[in-house]
Amino acid sequence: MGACLALCSLASCASCLCGSAPCLLCGCCCCSSNNSTITRLVFSFFLLLGTLVSVIMILPGMETELRKIPGFCQGGSAIPGFENQVNCDVIVGYKSVYRMCFAMTCFFFLFAAIMIRVRSSKDPRAPIQNGFWFFKFLILIGITVGAFFIPDGTFPTVWFYFGVVGSFIFILIQLILLIDFAHSWNKAWVENAEDGDNKCWFAGLLSFTLLHYALAFTAVVLFYVYYTQPDDCTEHKVFISLNLILCIIISIVSILPKIQEAQPQSGLLQASLISLYTMYVTWSAMTNNPNRNCNPSLLSIVSNINTTEPSGDGTQGQVQWWDAQSIVGLLIFLFCTLYASIRSSSNTQVNKLMQTEEGRGSGGEGVVGEDGKLRAMDDEEEKVSYSYSVFHFHLCLASLYIMMTLTNWYQGHLTAPETVWVKMSSSWLGLGLYLWTLVAPLIFPNRDFN
Repeated sequence: MGACLALCSLASCASCLCGSAPCLLCGCCCCSSNNSTITRLVFSFFLLLGTLVSVIMILPGMETELRKIPGFCQGGSAIPGFENQVNCDVIVGYKSVYRMCFAMTCFFFLFAAIMIRVRSSKDPRAPIQNGFWFFKFLILIGITVGAFFIPDGTFPTVWFYFGVVGSFIFILIQLILLIDFAHSWNKAWVENAEDGDNKCWFAGLLSFTLLHYALAFTAVVLFYVYYTQPDDCTEHKVFISLNLILCIIISIVSILPKIQEAQPQSGLLQASLISLYTMYVTWSAMTNNPNRNCNPSLLSIVSNINTTEPSGDGTQGQVQWWDAQSIVGLLIFLFCTLYASIRSSSNTQVNKLMQTEEGRGSGGEGVVGEDGKLRAMDDEEEKVSYSYSVFHFHLCLASLYIMMTLTNWYQGHLTAPETVWVKMSSSWLGLGLYLWTLVAPLIFPNRDFN
């Protein structure tokens, strides 16, 4: 019911969003911003709404409550003459999340294909990107309804592997956004300290840097204590030790004199944040290890209660997403998605990777239309401030990542061991990307990385 109310609320708001310069959520203060920022925020809102519906569908007890409705679920109590009963195994649980995220993935992939090579808002396809929100909402609803008619068959298995690949790429995108955020954070605070001659900004940078390193080091200690055994869990020992060494390496490289000379904005704040994120990915990977001796649940660690007993049919019982690493993953996803919608970066390398323009993410003043209402400013008449196709592809991958996070990377009721290696390899590749942002100016001195 909550999902339906949320969808209806969006529908009523979306009805006023049919123009090419929409006001987010029917006349909010975002109307004074740039058109490009508002568009990204609304599409991100679509993604977050789909995530909310998926969360509701996978809540414990949802299927039990649906079966209480007479004549609704197949195999339940029936109303005479009511024959079109619903398979409640499909509309709740991990199968419903797969179908909801399948619909969102198709929706964003459709727009990624339509918006290829749009250069400015003068392109005939630009109004489709920046307006007609009510019709876009109807398209998303239509695809979602159709997704629930997909027969089970091999769909969950095949779509699971699509989710694995998409999530792998999205984890890398998250790391790129975190690198960008750390660079922007460091630059802003250093400039504030130098311009205002206020040492409190330097103290703040130092405090957050130490906090990030302290949390990362604490995580390493806890990993060794709870996720390794003296005579077992060799893989975990290798993962933890290797990532610890790599984090130390990037920290040292970030403050080398030659690196500082070529990249004045590099520093320990960025390295500490990347190190902390790397430890999160390491933890997330270890929680997918099917060896329960090396993968205790957080509840069992805190309360010494064994929550990993298999069910009577040999499976591990109902899929649960509300463990700690999934919740942390959702919070990081939320931050990165919103940041990608409003970011205004000065980091050239990150802008090239994300296909965005420098300093054009937000900050417009808005214009007054002929009707006297404040409208969003069209900041893309000469050139788009971000690649429409890349942005939609990013949301497409985010949909797959949400699917895997909510189902805790489960294939049916069984943990896929290969997901451990998917996450670990993404952490290594992500560290390599960050290291590249540091050493690229030294390797290619003739290129402009300022």
